[in-house]
Amino acid sequence: MKKINTDVLIVGAGPVGLFSVFELGQLGIKSCVVDCLNEIGGQCSALYPEKPIYDIPAYPVINAQELILNLNKQIKPFNPSVLLSQQVEKIIDLDNSFKVFTSSNTEISTKCIFIAAGNGAFGPNKPPIRNIEKFENKSVFYSIKNKSIFDNKTVAIAGGGDSAVDWAIELSKNAKKIFFIHRRQKLRASPKNVEVLKNLEKKNVEFIIPFQLDSINGTNGIISELTLKDLDNNIKKINTDFFLPFFGLSNDLGPIKNWELEIEKNILKVDQATCKTSKDRIYAIGDICTYAGKLKLILTGFSEAAIAAHDCYKTIYPEKVLHFEYSTTKGINKI
Repeated sequence: MKKINTDVLIVGAGPVGLFSVFELGQLGIKSCVVDCLNEIGGQCSALYPEKPIYDIPAYPVINAQELILNLNKQIKPFNPSVLLSQQVEKIIDLDNSFKVFTSSNTEISTKCIFIAAGNGAFGPNKPPIRNIEKFENKSVFYSIKNKSIFDNKTVAIAGGGDSAVDWAIELSKNAKKIFFIHRRQKLRASPKNVEVLKNLEKKNVEFIIPFQLDSINGTNGIISELTLKDLDNNIKKINTDFFLPFFGLSNDLGPIKNWELEIEKNILKVDQATCKTSKDRIYAIGDICTYAGKLKLILTGFSEAAIAAHDCYKTIYPEKVLHFEYSTTKGINKI
C-alpha cells in the first residue's frame, strides 16, 4: 500500500481544487490532490476543453483547457502530490487528523480535507438509443475537445440547454450545416443566446423541433443517418457526419454521501465565513458547497479556496499567528 503524509487532502482536481493548492502553498501548507479522472481539470478538461469562458478576471475570454494549463503552471512551485484515476473511498477520523483510503490502495494521512469535487462524480446523460455506444468517440461525442474536426461538416446537435445552444452557435462559424434538435418548442438556454441561434437560421442552422432521436444508422462507428420522431410519431430522417447530444450530466456524490456531512439537495452545506462543513476540519468549496446567496461560478470557488485555506491554517499551525500579506509583498512562497 502506498502511503502519503500531507497537511491538506484536496478531493477534486478541477479549477477550484487546483487553485486551492496555490492558496495553501502560499501559507506554507502542503497538499495532495485526488481525482477519479485520468487528467486534471475536472469538467473543464473532460467535457468542455474548448468552451470559451468569459468571467475570469483579466481574461476577456479563455478556453477551459487553457485555464487548467495556467492553473497547473501556477501550482508548480508547491509540488503537490497528484493522484489520478482513483477516488476517496473511506476516511477515518483520528481526532486531530484523518486517515484516508483510495480505490487504488493508497493511504493518505492528512490534518484537513478540502472537498472540491464540483458536482461530484459525473458523466453525460446518454440518449436511450440501441447501439449508440458503437458510434461513441467516432461520430457521436458528448463533449468537444477539438472543434476543428467539425469544419465543413454536417453536425446534428440535440438538447435545449446552454451547452447545446452555445456549441451550435460556436460550430456554425465553420461547419457546413447544423441541425438543431429538441423535443420541445421552448429552450432552457439563455434567452439572449437562443435569439442569436435563431438568427443563424438565415445562414446554416436548421431547427428540427419538436423531435427527438429514434434510431441511429451507420457502419464502423460512422453515422450515415439519424431517424427522428415527434410526439405524433411522425418520422424525419437526416444525413449527418456527427451527432452531439447535450443532455446534461448525471451527478453523484459517490462515497462522500457516507461521510456523515450535512447535505442539502445533493450539495454540501457549509459555513460561508469559513467554508467548513458540518464536520470539523473538513471543508467544501466550489460547486459542491452551498450557503445563502451562493453563486456557482469558478471565480466564487477561487474565493472559497482562499477562505478555507486561511481558516485551516489554525489547524495546521496551531502555535503560529497568521500575519496576512498580499502576494505583491511576499511573492511566491516555496514549500
